[in-house]
Amino acid sequence: MEIVSALCKSLGDKVGQKRFDLWFGAGTRIDYDGRSLLVGAPNQCFRDWISGNFRRQIEEACVEVLGHCPAIDFHIDTEATDHKDRPMSDSRNAKSGTSTARAAGPTQTVIPMPVPLENPPAKTAEYAAPSSGRKFATLETFVAGYPNRLALASAEMVVRQMGQINPLLFFGPSSVGKTHLLEGIWTAARKSSRNLSAVYLSAEQFTSHFLEALRGSGLPSFRRKYRGMGLLIIDDLQFFVGKRATQVELLHTVDTLMRDRRQLVFAADRSPAELAELGPELTTRLASGMVCRIEAPDYATRLGIVAQLARRMKLPVPAEVREFIASRLTNHAREISGALCRLQATVEALGKPITLAMAEEALREMIHNSTRMVRLGDIEKAVCQAFGLEPQSLQADDKSKSISHPRMLAMWLARKHTRAALSEIGRYFGRRSHSTVVSAQKRVDRWVACGSSIDLAERAWAVDEAIRHVERHLAAG
Repeated sequence: MEIVSALCKSLGDKVGQKRFDLWFGAGTRIDYDGRSLLVGAPNQCFRDWISGNFRRQIEEACVEVLGHCPAIDFHIDTEATDHKDRPMSDSRNAKSGTSTARAAGPTQTVIPMPVPLENPPAKTAEYAAPSSGRKFATLETFVAGYPNRLALASAEMVVRQMGQINPLLFFGPSSVGKTHLLEGIWTAARKSSRNLSAVYLSAEQFTSHFLEALRGSGLPSFRRKYRGMGLLIIDDLQFFVGKRATQVELLHTVDTLMRDRRQLVFAADRSPAELAELGPELTTRLASGMVCRIEAPDYATRLGIVAQLARRMKLPVPAEVREFIASRLTNHAREISGALCRLQATVEALGKPITLAMAEEALREMIHNSTRMVRLGDIEKAVCQAFGLEPQSLQADDKSKSISHPRMLAMWLARKHTRAALSEIGRYFGRRSHSTVVSAQKRVDRWVACGSSIDLAERAWAVDEAIRHVERHLAAG
């Protein structure tokens, strides 16, 4: 028990008290049996997040306390929520070194939602009242593949236990499902509690309402409205960039709601680290909760999206046509929806059932536009633009890290996005051998697997963040 207490104290020092309270407080249990460290999480969402984001700090705490790092087993501990009489882990005691050992495991804390305002503001379109005519998406219709499983699990957990994960931020490129999840959370939360004061709106709407309140001397009413919500959902956070007054108002709103343990859910096209223009105060608060990256759907997910949309449209699509669409239209769900709409129009025009030949002909133009060929020059241009490098600098015989690291990323991206041979890539990037390209690819793979950081453009970048940054430039052409 003393060892576990010392481990908790060391871990609390390393990750910060606020994050420790969130992820290692209620619901998570740490045991040490002399050979292995057992980290029991209340559900898969917590287990995946803790193992993916805190493994290094846990290993460092073990070395500090035990002198070595034992095997670490991250697992789902259902008993942690089954036994209410088990002692809770108190992270404040862990900080002072007097934490109760988690040998018996804590209970799962469910934070009650605040009582709604006595005189809530009138429902408008942002509340998605039935009279608005807008039909919101649901979590049940979100097709999640392996890359986005954690995002869906986090959304479901927010609905079940408001305030437990706070704030929750989804980020990723356009049309990958961020808005679907936000709408799904809103729909499920309102369905489970009709008395819940909740609002869903875009960053642009929040800004417009704030400016209207300023001009109309209605700022106190505006603040009562948004700071009295039990659930506040805001989409497209990147819209706040450059709007300093609105950023300050949002910051105070976030602080008020987090202090009262009201639920905040956001979506953006970038991670908090890439939203530095929002200011350190706001980005650190975003990063303190759950941050879920949503990836473009993989083949299996796209196949599920095709099947679901076809059922919704009552469109009989043969299996071979579903597979054809999923394999050729690889960008996002809206593209797939457009393809099915085109097939539906073709069926109505020709009066014939859908076949593979019909689909190939009807979707020929869409597929051609979707599969823009990426060249090595495009890769080089995107990397140089992303990190402020001189054109053609990646082809120079410069071995400094400021050039060699971006060059390795470029080679790795060339392997991912082009069909160029190893020798062709090596020749393009400074007449290097194919073995140099293989070495660069393996090294970047190791960086990605280990979650390493590298120095680029006078700042430290997480490798996966740097790759996404370049790919956005690549997509922009």
